[in-house]
Amino acid sequence: MISVVILGAGNVATHLFKALQNSKEVIVKQWYSRNLNHISSFKNNVNIIDDLKQLDKADVYILAVSDDAVAEVSSQLPFDNRLVVHTSGSVNIHDLDKKHKRGVFYPLQSFSKDAKIDFANVPICIETIEKPCYHTLKAIAISLGSPTKKVNSSQRSVLHLAAVFVNNFTNQLYRVAHEITESEGAEFDLLKPLILETALKVQDHSPYMAQTGPAKRDDKKTIKNHLKLLSNEHHKGIYKLLTESIQITHGRKKL
Repeated sequence: MISVVILGAGNVATHLFKALQNSKEVIVKQWYSRNLNHISSFKNNVNIIDDLKQLDKADVYILAVSDDAVAEVSSQLPFDNRLVVHTSGSVNIHDLDKKHKRGVFYPLQSFSKDAKIDFANVPICIETIEKPCYHTLKAIAISLGSPTKKVNSSQRSVLHLAAVFVNNFTNQLYRVAHEITESEGAEFDLLKPLILETALKVQDHSPYMAQTGPAKRDDKKTIKNHLKLLSNEHHKGIYKLLTESIQITHGRKKL
């Protein structure tokens, strides 16, 4: 049985705790948060603490905290030579205090507070300095039912950057589309089958091959009409930028 302590009270920490509760190979011994009110609803399921001095001995300490807090929290831990990992896609493994055995347990997925997560669909990217630590973290990931991938810091950084494009930026485009449809009383829900089909298509085809639309075809008249329809200059700028990017990618325009 692998013993774990979770530090942090955000979306990743909460989803990890809920998932690990169902594990037969991993036990969460403690859950730390600076503000106990954030995790008080779980007090009957786990020992919750708000003082780092009360930390129990465990096999792994998972810092599911903000990127900016990783270095500070790891340096404040009142012990050394234990396995301490963070869950960030962008923080370097060496940002963890060197007094610890260091690792990264990065779940490559979007976590929202109330949205259910199936960890079978959450790849865990693992990075360690020492080989035995890798096997420990892989065992935790397997207990969650997650696929695993061994990565280095450079690979993890570009994965996180790419994730911002496919998730955060794409979601912002959904928001823009929602504003556009609302402006004329059209139903955004009519676009949901298209959203799903677009996501499904790249499961079997490269994004390059899956691209369609007026920018790829260089339909100048349609593009001009779309720009006329856009009264919001911010939306118009996004349309122009992405249209130009598609045109350059597919040879309709040169850099």
